[in-house]
Amino acid sequence: MGINGVNHLKYGSASGVEQTQSPARQAKGNVSFGEMLQERAREKDSLNFSKHAAKRLDERGIQLDSSLLGNLEHAVEEARKKGAKDVAIIGSQGVFIVNVPNNIVVTTMSQDDTEKKIFTNIDSAVLI
Repeated sequence: MGINGVNHLKYGSASGVEQTQSPARQAKGNVSFGEMLQERAREKDSLNFSKHAAKRLDERGIQLDSSLLGNLEHAVEEARKKGAKDVAIIGSQGVFIVNVPNNIVVTTMSQDDTEKKIFTNIDSAVLI
């Protein structure tokens, strides 16, 4: 029983869907709102890869290192400043199709896979 006869809801119980917490949050227990906000901002800023894109990276032998990841994140940020929604980032390692609002690499292609040189459903391109 909570205050004034009102039961307290547990995290995630109002929607009927259990919410998962990050390992850092689980280890700490309770975190402040400011810490949670900073964690979400870091997650939003980092570039994520869809399962499809991760599979294509592996299949096509594209090596993703910190330098390439930094270049991709910079290219996405520059495209975001110009109002891009779906961008093809073209570099020597391959082509990365990115959904800018969600910071998600949708798919990747090696230079060999681009023989037709046609990209659809993009509104921008960035050369890196």
